[in-house]
Amino acid sequence: MSKLYSDKTIFMKIGISNIILSILIFTAESSPPQDPIRCSNKTFNCTVINTYGSFPDRIICRAAEVVYPSTEAELVSIVANAALLNRKMKVATSTSHSIPKLACPDGENGLLISTKNLDQTINVDKSSMTMTVGSGMTLRELISKAAEVGLALPYAPYWWGLTVGGMLGTGAHGSSLWGLGSAVHDYVVQLRIVTPAGPEEGYAKVRILESDNPELNAAKVSLGVLGVISQVTLKLQPMFKRSITFLEKNDSSLGDQALSFGYQHEFADVSWHPSQKKVIYRVDDRVATNTLGNGLNDFTGFRSTPSLVVAAVRSTEEIQESTNDANGICLNAATTIFTLKATAYGYTNDGIIFKGYPIVGYQNRLQASGSCLNGIQDALITACPWDPRVKGLFFHQTTFSIGFSKVKGFIEDVQNLVNLVPKALCGIDIYNGILMRYVKASSAHLGKQEDGIDFDITYYRSKDPNKPRLYEDILEEIEQIAMFKYGGLPHWGKNRNVAFLGAIKKYRNVTEFMKVKENYDPNGLFSSEWTDQVLGLKNGITIDKDGCALEGLCICSQDNHCAPRLGYFCRPGKIYKDARVCTLSAKR
Repeated sequence: MSKLYSDKTIFMKIGISNIILSILIFTAESSPPQDPIRCSNKTFNCTVINTYGSFPDRIICRAAEVVYPSTEAELVSIVANAALLNRKMKVATSTSHSIPKLACPDGENGLLISTKNLDQTINVDKSSMTMTVGSGMTLRELISKAAEVGLALPYAPYWWGLTVGGMLGTGAHGSSLWGLGSAVHDYVVQLRIVTPAGPEEGYAKVRILESDNPELNAAKVSLGVLGVISQVTLKLQPMFKRSITFLEKNDSSLGDQALSFGYQHEFADVSWHPSQKKVIYRVDDRVATNTLGNGLNDFTGFRSTPSLVVAAVRSTEEIQESTNDANGICLNAATTIFTLKATAYGYTNDGIIFKGYPIVGYQNRLQASGSCLNGIQDALITACPWDPRVKGLFFHQTTFSIGFSKVKGFIEDVQNLVNLVPKALCGIDIYNGILMRYVKASSAHLGKQEDGIDFDITYYRSKDPNKPRLYEDILEEIEQIAMFKYGGLPHWGKNRNVAFLGAIKKYRNVTEFMKVKENYDPNGLFSSEWTDQVLGLKNGITIDKDGCALEGLCICSQDNHCAPRLGYFCRPGKIYKDARVCTLSAKR
């Protein structure tokens, strides 16, 4: 025990602020992430995993073969050959940032179709302000190519390591209630998708979906179960500038403020630090293009990081978790928040240094970041902070959207939990708190069903799947009240399995989506056991076994959610070791 305490003291003397400062000032380019697909025999006998090195069930998926088409014609040939053989297929991207098993084919005989080489700029029409690109183009490339001709994608996710096809498949979004909203798929005006077909059509066909085709509402958020998107045409806007200021307030009125703030500012978002009872409001609007400023977004959490530094951060987390050191976690949270605020979260006024607010700059320099993707291999001296090849960050993400009519109640429930257990949410504040982004109702069948707020929560995950986290019960309650009490919609590209339990029933037009699925791929060649479970076609999205709730593979009650501190009662016992222990048999 004395040795453990000694090690803990050493890490605390390093100081989390010094660790963060090292990340902030480190400017060298990092080793880029490895390809998510690796094969033992060139392109045969392959495995696929996400960029974090772990799916929710910790299983690495296998496939017999991978192909890398570079043209639509090659893609048609590949799909036709697989359809002829009745072979299962799955689309995989070059970056694989989805947490769930969207890229996993069934069994070990499936085919992976990588969009890595489908990254071309196919057409730019400045008069109509449209741009057609391959589905494998990354957000970073899209933003850059559009800027070269004076155009801008108006809204986008904050991480630029996503592909166009991946953003559409999972419904990825930024934050805005203005225009058509913050989801990239709602700016698609044409989509070309390759699907299986009968022998009379050569076993594959290209379907061209224009904005007036109702089937586009199924294809633009599809979870990859309809076919392979080959090309996407997006409606862009003339390049513009934005002005950004971060304001800190206490969270006492967050339930009311959150409802109005998104309508007041075009690119508004909110970072909520529950353990600190503080909120960072992002005041973010367009300004005239002649406004002075050349600001740059280089978000701290997406920068290249010395592997030794990120290992020290992880070791500190592990020691504090293993010793139940809630005070140490809360101290780290407070220091992290202070340091990030002092350095404007990585934003600079001129690409070099932060001089003060507002930060003014062009849309392509402010809307997204991800500089740890840059550079050449440096033997992993540096890497993205979550790179599984180093001892880096390892975490769960729980992300869901709640309609405006229920947002205030959810926020107040979380605040009540903090009042009951004040130190319980310090752990998420180490990961910059709860990111609240504004989303708008979408025409996509599997898109957002109403205007609301997307809550994004990142938190510590143990390397040991059977080891409970400190204050795990609180985070389980938040996840379950969000999904079951408030009817939250899961982000398709994030979350643990429990978030998808019964989720498909929350989508009004799921029947229309399923009709398109049956028409495009009647044999389910692009489906898997996991997507069938998520779409409600099969049971098994949750697993009833020891330790299942630790990883979000089950809920702690078979008949309902379990929230003991908000009024429900849990019998004492191994609540998170056995899914059947918790009961709603009595109210507090």
